[in-house]
Amino acid sequence: MRIAVGSDHAGWPLKESLVAYLMGRGWDVEDFGTFGPESVDYPDYAQKVAEAVARADVDRGLLICGSGQGMCMVANKVDRVRAALANDPVSARLSRQHNDANVLTMGARMVAPALAQEILDTWLTTEFEGGRHLRRVEKIGEIERNGPSR
Repeated sequence: MRIAVGSDHAGWPLKESLVAYLMGRGWDVEDFGTFGPESVDYPDYAQKVAEAVARADVDRGLLICGSGQGMCMVANKVDRVRAALANDPVSARLSRQHNDANVLTMGARMVAPALAQEILDTWLTTEFEGGRHLRRVEKIGEIERNGPSR
């Protein structure tokens, strides 16, 4: 599985830790940055990762900022992306089982590195259940294709 990773300056230290963790476990990682502590704008990195997922250049995406909220909001603006904020393993598991989330966002100010690894492991190894959940995920795609209700 190929994973695109991105962060802003607040998420950079955790991103670095998780990239090393993923590579150590044999995952194929494409790091979109940022690559240091200098202040940057999270939408720039969220968009790069989300578009890589939407184009199917990668299988999944991981985004990290201070809270995880901003990255999640931006990623969900990209068609075919279903980003989920998960700062605990249960949310990560359910985002995959029920929503087929293809981008995970986390808050570096919310989770310690060991917990972030557990969340990421859970998210990467949980399969989408399909069934009744597939119908709901397909409705998300319909909303993307049809635009806002009038």
